[in-house]
Amino acid sequence: MSLQSLVFCSDEKILRVLRRVLSDLEVRVEQCGDADSAIHKLTRQRYEAVIVDCTDEQEAAHVLKSARSAPSNKRAVAVAIIDGEKAVRGAFDLGAHFVLYKPISMERAKSSFRAAHALMKRERRRNQRVLVEIPVALIGTDGRLETVTVDLGEGGMAVQAGRLSKNSKGLRLQFNLPGSRAIDTAAEIAWENSSRQTGLRFVDMLPAERQELKRWLERVSPDDIAKDDPPVSTRLTDLSPAACYLETSTPFPMRAKVLLSMRVSETALQVGGIVQVMHPDKGMGIEFIRTTQAQRANLEKFIHVLHDNHGAVAELFVEPEGLETAEFASIKDTQGDPLLELFFRKADLSAEEFQNELSRQRGGGSSEKSAAAAAFSA
Repeated sequence: MSLQSLVFCSDEKILRVLRRVLSDLEVRVEQCGDADSAIHKLTRQRYEAVIVDCTDEQEAAHVLKSARSAPSNKRAVAVAIIDGEKAVRGAFDLGAHFVLYKPISMERAKSSFRAAHALMKRERRRNQRVLVEIPVALIGTDGRLETVTVDLGEGGMAVQAGRLSKNSKGLRLQFNLPGSRAIDTAAEIAWENSSRQTGLRFVDMLPAERQELKRWLERVSPDDIAKDDPPVSTRLTDLSPAACYLETSTPFPMRAKVLLSMRVSETALQVGGIVQVMHPDKGMGIEFIRTTQAQRANLEKFIHVLHDNHGAVAELFVEPEGLETAEFASIKDTQGDPLLELFFRKADLSAEEFQNELSRQRGGGSSEKSAAAAAFSA
């Protein structure tokens, strides 16, 4: 099944480029020339992407706001078409995840849609469910409840259980994937219905368990579920115990959840992260999600290996896990980590100004804990 996009634009030159690029990506285009018809469609049909020409900023804001408020499209990837780099901040303030600069060329549009397309496919997969009954244990402050699943997907599951406590804290799920491994993850209540069913959203699932769940779902899912795009190869320029900065022409948007796979010499590491800084066509800053002591230790080991093998080529690939809507528990106390501190203090700088700050920072730190001051090339 093709991905679906709604394009709010009346410029024929732009539309020709978008139709060509999106057709090559197997994305169906539905075009609207006026805001009212676009909003009407957003309330009645699901789209994986909403692409908006921001020539009229007021109308563009109205369409993007309507997409966010429509239950079926609140997680659609939003792309804003803007006049230049000076309009980037305004586009993001309107709710855009990606921007396309005018004039739009075929080559530039292909490059810009690479990351957007990967996220569109991830979001569709996250929302798809496999009908399956698997025993599952729900463990919370109210005790332990044994039940069975109604369906299962990458982002969560539905179970046969009615009226769970909305105030339940520290909820955990334990279940075994048939023919595979056991999963133990935190979860939160997403919805409940009158049929005594409850939807549960996975929270901070370990990367290894998430990858195993993805592989299991691929084996048992219908053939029409599209495979993810390949991970994006990037250049690692800055790394600290809490964050990294990656140079790439196809960065993922702010608040996107990503999975990084890093290797240097014989040492490999997978770590989850949240994009905290994004510069279109330039790069992105990622804060690591470190949920266990073992993950923190593995990350610090990787940094030591990079120090000990100065000049070694580090391989780094990044793939999206989805558009994160829940509030991420960021480490606001940066614990002396200069790179993460830079993300929080200087996120609003232009790409050039931010790169200058990174360069100054690399030349300033000397302690091993301030590993962000060192640059690693990959």
